[in-house]
Amino acid sequence: MSFETIRNHQETVVYELISAIAPRYPNLSGNPELLADVACVALNSLSPRYVRHEVDLLFFMTNGERALNQAAVQKAVEAAFQRIERTERAAEGNAGAR
Repeated sequence: MSFETIRNHQETVVYELISAIAPRYPNLSGNPELLADVACVALNSLSPRYVRHEVDLLFFMTNGERALNQAAVQKAVEAAFQRIERTERAAEGNAGAR
């Protein structure tokens, strides 16, 4: 039995949104490590949506559920960017205090 076709749909949506929003956060956008941190923070705040095929979401979710999910992803990604940006500012401030 193989489970290789199963994936968390939220990952794709989060990664795409991070790419779209990143230019608004110039202190983070050029750093792949920090963008990965943003993805982790956002994904950890969302419920996973495991699928084998994209059509699974069309079949099992209503339009309203998809809209709510998209809004939740938007909120999670924005909050993750803000959190990582605050963390980086704090780290820079602490480094300057030495």
